[in-house]
Amino acid sequence: MNLQGIDWIIIILFFLVLLSIGFFAARNAGKSAVNFFLSGRGMPWWLLGVSMVATTFANDTPMLVTDIVRINGVAGNWIWWAFLLTGMLTVFVYAKLWNRSKVMTDNEFYEIRYSGRAAAFLRGFRAVYLGFFFNIVVNAGSTLAFIKMSGVLWGIKPAPAMIFSSIIVLAYSTLGGLQSILWTDLFQFIFAMGGAFVAAVYVVRAPEIGGLSSLLHHPNVVGKLDFIPSISQPEIFLSIFLIPLAVQWWASWYPGSEPGGGGFIVQRMLSAKNENHAVGATFLYNFFHYAVRPWPWILVALASLVVFPDIKSLADAFPHVNNQFVKNDLAYYAMLRKFLPAGILGLVIASLIAAYCSTVGSMINWGSSYMVNDFYVRFLNPAASEKQKVGFGRLSSVVIMICSILLAFALQNALQAFEYLLMIGAGTGLIYILRWFWWRINAFSELSAMVAATFFSVLFIGYEFAMRPYLDNGFIPILSLNVPLPYWNIIKFTGIVLLTTVTWLLVTINTRPVNEETLRCFYSNIRPGGPGWQPLVKRAQDEGIELTKSRDLKWDVPTGILCMLLGCVCIYGLILSVGYLLYGRLSLALLFIAITLISAFPLIRLSKKLRA
Repeated sequence: MNLQGIDWIIIILFFLVLLSIGFFAARNAGKSAVNFFLSGRGMPWWLLGVSMVATTFANDTPMLVTDIVRINGVAGNWIWWAFLLTGMLTVFVYAKLWNRSKVMTDNEFYEIRYSGRAAAFLRGFRAVYLGFFFNIVVNAGSTLAFIKMSGVLWGIKPAPAMIFSSIIVLAYSTLGGLQSILWTDLFQFIFAMGGAFVAAVYVVRAPEIGGLSSLLHHPNVVGKLDFIPSISQPEIFLSIFLIPLAVQWWASWYPGSEPGGGGFIVQRMLSAKNENHAVGATFLYNFFHYAVRPWPWILVALASLVVFPDIKSLADAFPHVNNQFVKNDLAYYAMLRKFLPAGILGLVIASLIAAYCSTVGSMINWGSSYMVNDFYVRFLNPAASEKQKVGFGRLSSVVIMICSILLAFALQNALQAFEYLLMIGAGTGLIYILRWFWWRINAFSELSAMVAATFFSVLFIGYEFAMRPYLDNGFIPILSLNVPLPYWNIIKFTGIVLLTTVTWLLVTINTRPVNEETLRCFYSNIRPGGPGWQPLVKRAQDEGIELTKSRDLKWDVPTGILCMLLGCVCIYGLILSVGYLLYGRLSLALLFIAITLISAFPLIRLSKKLRA
C-alpha cells in the first residue's frame, strides 16, 4: 500500500509546522542555559502538563499497549496503570518540594542534599548513566517503533525515514531548546490524540470488525475484556495486578513515573512559574496519561485479535518486514495500514510521527541538560560561558540521537524494552521517596542502590539466559522445581527489590551521615518537615538555632497522602467508567462515575488546604 499525494501533503505540512516553531523559539533559547533547558522558569501549568503527557506519548506507546492487550487482555494494563500511585504522590507531596529546590536539573539535587566527594561523584555518575546511557535505551524503544511503522505503513526501509525524521527532531530541539519543545509538544499532543481517536473509529467501523458491539462479542476478544484478572489464575493475577499495585509503583524507577519525581517530569516542574503551577501541571499530566489516552489504542488492539489472531498471521501479511520485528506490538500499525483510507492514513501517520518527535525531542533535551549542567560544567569546564553550555548541549543531543538509532536495531519489541527498564530500576524507588524525609540517607545509600539493582538484575537475567532451553516449555528450573514463567517473573522482580532494599539500608546504617551543615541548609530551604528530620531539628534547637520559621513547621504530608489516595480513586474511577461505557454496561459505568465525583469533592477541598 503506497501513500497517496494527500497523505504526503499532510506529512510535509506537519514537518514544516515543527520547524517553524523551532525557529521561532530559537530567538531566546540560545541566550542562556536556563532559557535553553528550563524556558526561563516562567511556564504555565497547562502547557507543562500537556508537555509531560506528550513526552510519554511516544509512537511505541500504542505498540506497548497493543502488546499487553494481545497477551494479557485489558487487565494487563495494570502493569503501567499502577504507576498512577507514583504520579499522584508526586502531585501532592513532591511537586512543591522540587519547585522550592530551584535546581537546574534533578541531578543537581544531590549536592544540596548530600555532601563530600560521594555527592559529587553521584551527581556526575547519574548524569552520564541517565542522561546518556539510560536515555539512549528509552529513545531506542521509540526509534524501534518508528522502524516498524515505516516498514508497515510506508513499505520502505527504515534507514531513510529514520534519518529524515531524526534531522527534523534535532533541528527544532537543538535550535529552540525546552521552549520549542513545550510548544511543539502542545501541537503534537493535539495532533497525536486526534489521530489516535480517528484511527480507532475507522478500525472499529470496518466491515471485518462490524462495529463496537460485534467486536466485544467476538470469540477472540471476549476473554480479553476483564478489567481485573481472574483470581482463578493466581500467577496472572499476581504478576499483572497485585504485584504492580502492591510493590512495583514504589519500588521501580521508570521514566515519567519516578517515585518522588525525576527526569523530564522534574524538568517541567522546575520550569513552572511557582509551586501551584508545578502541582497543577503534574495533576493534568496524570489525568491525560491514564484516563484519556489509552482507550483508542485498547480498541485497536482488541480489533487486531479479530484480523490478526496470532504472530503467524502478522508475518504472512507482511513478508517484507524482518522477522526480528514481527511481534504482537506490530499489530497496531498493521491495523492502520489495512483499514485507513488515503488522507486519513496520512493524518494518522503524521500523528504517530508527532508522538515520536515529542518523546525523542523531550528526552534528548532532558538528557543533554544532564550532560551540560551535571557533567560538562560541574567537572570539565566550570567557567563555561552560556554560549559554550548551549553549544555542548546541542552536541550531546546529536550524539544521543545517533546512539539511540544504532541500539534500536538490536531490540525486538516494545514490551521487551519496558520490562528491562523496570528491572534495572527495581528496588531503587523507595530511596527516592524517603530521601526527602529521612535525614540519615546519604550519597552511599543511592550509589549502593543503583549498583545493587543493576547487579541483581544482571544475575537474574543471566540465570534466565542460562535456562533458555526450558523457556519454550513455559517454565524455568529452580533447584528441583519447575517454576511456571509467570511465577518466575514475580520471583525475579520481588527478589531484585528485596535484595536491593536490604543492600542500601545496610549501607546507610554503616556509613557516615551527611555533613550537618548541608542537612541544615537543605531542611531550611526545602522545609520537608516530618519525624524523619526530628533528630536534626532537635540538635539545632539545642544549639539555639531555628531551622525554619514557625509558620513553616506544619507537616502536611499526611494530607498529601490522603489527596494522593483520593486522586487515584478519582482517576481509576474515570478509567473504569469509560471502559464500562464502551462495553455497554451502563449501570457499572454510572457507579464508577459516581465514585469519581464523590472522591473529587474532598480532593478539591483538601488540595486547597494543602497549598495554603
